[in-house]
Amino acid sequence: MSQLHGREPASSEVGVRARAADSDREAVSERLRLAAGEGRIDLAELEERLERAYASRTYVELDALVADLPVVGGPGADTLVLKTHLSAIKQAGRWVVPPRIVAECKMLNILIDFTEATCLHREVTLEASCGMGTVQVVVPAGWGVRIDPASTNTSHITNKADGPVDPSDPVLTVVGHPRSGQIRIKRARR
Repeated sequence: MSQLHGREPASSEVGVRARAADSDREAVSERLRLAAGEGRIDLAELEERLERAYASRTYVELDALVADLPVVGGPGADTLVLKTHLSAIKQAGRWVVPPRIVAECKMLNILIDFTEATCLHREVTLEASCGMGTVQVVVPAGWGVRIDPASTNTSHITNKADGPVDPSDPVLTVVGHPRSGQIRIKRARR
């Protein structure tokens, strides 16, 4: 599954590297331009990486071009904080996954759905705590999920994201601290 778009490969792609689309090449090119504008890469390297981006055929080739760059948006973009106040939270659809997510709910629920998300990281950490509410996590086929040993009250953490793991897909590490609430992890329906 692609680090860029988090989509499930078609059955004809299983066992081979997924092909990138023009929109994927353009997204990586824009990220490279932003990195050059921030002074992270010089103009000569930008030109070389752009040339490679437009010539890339697979997600693996595109991922390699941005692997050494931080998440777009600077240091604050490294962590997504989801805290319930007066309503439940639903983080779903197309969104960019940072390397760290903090989810906190007291009585309400948080849904974090990675199915259509763009993930450029090999490892993502989710720190989840809940009082009486529920943190529900949905991961695409191929993603690995592990419960960190630092988690507490693990009888309130359910991990049903079993099935084959693609070594090129992200691994989600959940550090869970439910009190009376639940943390539920499952695979997306096909």
